[in-house]
Amino acid sequence: MNSTNCPVDALAQTDTLLEKFCKEVLEGLQSKPKRLQSKYFYDKEGDRLFQQIMACPEYYLTDCEEEIFRNKTKELASIITSHSSPFDLIELGAGDATKSQYLLQYLADTQETFTYMPIDISGNILSILESRLKREINGLNIRSLEGEYFDMLGRAAELSHRRKVVLFLGANIGNMEPQAANAFCRELRARLKPGDLVLMGFDLKKHPKLILDAYSDRAGITSRFNLNLLERINRELDGEFNLDQFEHYQSYDPLTGACRSYLVSKTDQEVLVAGQPIDFRQDEIISMEISQKYDPEEITSMAKQADFMPIGYLTDSRNWFLDTFWQCVDSY
Repeated sequence: MNSTNCPVDALAQTDTLLEKFCKEVLEGLQSKPKRLQSKYFYDKEGDRLFQQIMACPEYYLTDCEEEIFRNKTKELASIITSHSSPFDLIELGAGDATKSQYLLQYLADTQETFTYMPIDISGNILSILESRLKREINGLNIRSLEGEYFDMLGRAAELSHRRKVVLFLGANIGNMEPQAANAFCRELRARLKPGDLVLMGFDLKKHPKLILDAYSDRAGITSRFNLNLLERINRELDGEFNLDQFEHYQSYDPLTGACRSYLVSKTDQEVLVAGQPIDFRQDEIISMEISQKYDPEEITSMAKQADFMPIGYLTDSRNWFLDTFWQCVDSY
């Protein structure tokens, strides 16, 4: 295997985030099986494509969770404000905040004292988000934080000692393998204090065809979304991927709840990335993303293992999606 050290002359700059991107891409492509991290989907073009995915008729997740936030806003707010104290509303992976905006508007209208702190790895989407929310919600106190979840959660704690309410919506927890998701929840709990709240969204297990269709849309947008990461590598890391030599493949296992995205090499080929040669066999895969589905019992077990106490949940009218409140406790 080749070294994963990124040559400076291949990057043409020493930006820390770009160096990390390079390091993790090379590590992933030199592993067996090959893999890329889904967090890197979201450059400017990736943001645009994901907006299109959420508008696809097959992609039910956004509609389901938006229904909860639109129709059950008061119930959501009543749990958050039950302590009657100022708080920071921190959204991990905020994206465009389409769903959370219902909650933000309600909290602003009822004159709750809070600061909204959206966290996202995409500075582009944060700038769009902040501009729009300031325009649409009068008096909203917003502090955007660009970076990794836990780094920015630590930054939020430095900025304010108020009670924390953390939103982790859109079934983003499903983008982790179950073992990693459990570790994530434990790490999240370790960074919060007793009494803090987490509102987490889960996509529930349902008919396998509904799930598979959501990630294999007829318009091919999900395919372009996956292939765009190769284009980003070409642009930012001097990559030489020929996108026509890769195709998107989706699978879903209803027993485990794992929905997985892959890119498949159509031929034997060598691809340079930051000056490093990466060999592909015909039909070799790159693992791109998991979208794990859960049942309510698995969700409750995850909470308890991480020392959270489930204190309530809301579902959409079809019971396809669940948003659950977890409270931080000393031990469960």
